[in-house]
Amino acid sequence: MELPPPLRHTVGRLLDGVALSDLAAAAAALSRRYRDEAGGCHVASDVSALAYLAVRLPATYAAARASFAAVAHARPGFSPATMLDIGAGPGTALWAAADCWPDLADVLLVERSTLLRAYGERLAAEGPSRRIVWRHADAARDTIDSAPRDLVTLSYVLNELSSDARSGLLERLWRLTGDLLVIVEPGTPAGWRRIVSARDALMRQGANIVAPCPHAKECPLQSPDWCHFAERVARSRLHLRVKDADVPWEDEKFIYLAVSRTVGPSAGSRVIARPRKRGGHVTLKLCRPDGSAIEQLFSRRDGARFKQASRLSWGGSVEE
Repeated sequence: MELPPPLRHTVGRLLDGVALSDLAAAAAALSRRYRDEAGGCHVASDVSALAYLAVRLPATYAAARASFAAVAHARPGFSPATMLDIGAGPGTALWAAADCWPDLADVLLVERSTLLRAYGERLAAEGPSRRIVWRHADAARDTIDSAPRDLVTLSYVLNELSSDARSGLLERLWRLTGDLLVIVEPGTPAGWRRIVSARDALMRQGANIVAPCPHAKECPLQSPDWCHFAERVARSRLHLRVKDADVPWEDEKFIYLAVSRTVGPSAGSRVIARPRKRGGHVTLKLCRPDGSAIEQLFSRRDGARFKQASRLSWGGSVEE
């Protein structure tokens, strides 16, 4: 997956002329924080904000865009006109949502980092015309004054908060959700546990699961196993140089949750691991509507079901 061309070109212009050694050092520090689950990016300087644009923006965009694609598949009639994004960073989720739902017209972005917000405003100026309002606030502490929005998003934010702060934020966000709330987290065991906790809390408030879970029962996975997905991210030439990498792509592992105020159609089984394909066989790890998780083997003798299984990728849905 690549960034939309207007976003990719604007990020390239912003990074033009920045010393590679400075970007590489700042990018390495950011990567360590994400890898060590050390509370997100905490951008403290202009060069660290630019490093975020170079190496983290493409990955978080890919995770958000893939999550929204799963929502659009589950809810094909959903077309939000209004959006609230909490912990917006440089507006990553806005770009992903606008790419998925072009009719999005009115957006409120809440971000506490002055640096990221400033770059986000410059990036948004290159996007499709829509009403965009930025607000400086710390979502963990500050009240968000807004009418309910069709789409509310929270991307790579829960990992920055304490357990108590997460609970309070989820309660406030659900009150601001007119229809759909989407949460995206790193695809680590800790990220999965945060999503499971958020899932339980939101269902207690009456939320209906849209994706990825095909059921509202207890998650069938047990540690050390965990649910997550992956999206392949194309690396730009600068991205390769900053990371001193040879492979022109990387896999961003993520986990997400989408819940709604309305009950949607029944979902099929979800593919929760990379399919294993060998000869005339495909093995899928599936989370099923009955609340179970199994590995299922499909062979050519299964006819149409084998053809369907062969086409599926990690995160896809098996039509029942």
